[in-house]
Amino acid sequence: MNNFTFYNPVKILFGKGQIAALSTEVPADARILMAYGGGSIKKNGVYEQVMDALKGHKVVEFGGIEPNPHYETLMRAVDLAKREQVDYILAVGGGSVIDGVKFIAAAIPFEGGDPWKICSEKAPVTKAIPFGAVLTLPATGSEMNSGSVITREETKQKLSFGSPLTFPKFSILDPETTFSLPLRQLSNGIVDAFAHVLEQYLTYPVNAPLQDRLAESILITLKEEGPKALQNPTDYDTAANIMWCATMALNGVIRVGVPTDWATHMIGHELTALHGIDHARTLAIVLPSLLRYKRDTKREKLLQYGERVWGIAQGSDEERIEATVQATVDFFESLDIRTKLKDYDVDKSTIQEIVKRFEERGVKNLGERADIQVPDVEQILTMSL
Repeated sequence: MNNFTFYNPVKILFGKGQIAALSTEVPADARILMAYGGGSIKKNGVYEQVMDALKGHKVVEFGGIEPNPHYETLMRAVDLAKREQVDYILAVGGGSVIDGVKFIAAAIPFEGGDPWKICSEKAPVTKAIPFGAVLTLPATGSEMNSGSVITREETKQKLSFGSPLTFPKFSILDPETTFSLPLRQLSNGIVDAFAHVLEQYLTYPVNAPLQDRLAESILITLKEEGPKALQNPTDYDTAANIMWCATMALNGVIRVGVPTDWATHMIGHELTALHGIDHARTLAIVLPSLLRYKRDTKREKLLQYGERVWGIAQGSDEERIEATVQATVDFFESLDIRTKLKDYDVDKSTIQEIVKRFEERGVKNLGERADIQVPDVEQILTMSL
């Protein structure tokens, strides 16, 4: 096991009726910017619950944060927050809203010029406005980590940042808020969480059996509960299990002391930036090809994953690895997530564009062994056609 430092200060309030706790979790004298997405919270009762809990608080609203939150939109929120002298932010939504709020929180007090530098130049975040979250879409784990991914429309860039100052102070996870989600978003969330686990698990062994089994338990739970959720989205227990799986997938617990990959995410971000493909769907496109391409360096973990998660123990190593990757593909497809670029009308010209962008940015040494270079990315994407 590798050395590690683990830090996660996020308070989680999980379960029915927990939105009411906002009244005590948010400081009484706070001037709050409440940020949300496209307005679904006004149709499903979440907005009323939040506003009811915040009676007596000064609340300024900012709606319209997109999936894959846009820098341009977030800067409008920064301007509003400065005008209104906001000193606390509440994110009400899924990972995109929470990611967006992390950027807003860091950008408001940023003194180094254009806050985009936080993403593009990794400018240090030395101050951030405190914020909390009400999660309505289980997927990214952003409610219990400090990471954020922001899209700049003008340049078609999708870049990440993170800081110890961008952990939420608290996050409220009420599974009932997910009951009205479109099935497409539910499917995306399940695949997103599944891929997050695989990025931290399908690498190489370092004799860390606890981390392995934690990862496998999340994968097996998602495999079992995912199809149930699509059949009965209002089953509380199923929704609760998926919600906690998605949080546990990316709150830092399963990655301590082990190597992590993240190449699938780096490549997938480009597909979202260029074509607007849902984040989870880009992962479902890239991951199977990457696993096949790196089957030799990931051999031991692929065999372990196949046996422990999918029960694949018969045949030669090669046959088992192929059956394991195919089982993963079949799972994604069973959730109505297509796994080939052609399913999204993406052709070879996009692959060349991604290669060019990676070369221009000097992207290299991806993956847990830092052995995926730009020509490898081209091969992986070509296998995904």
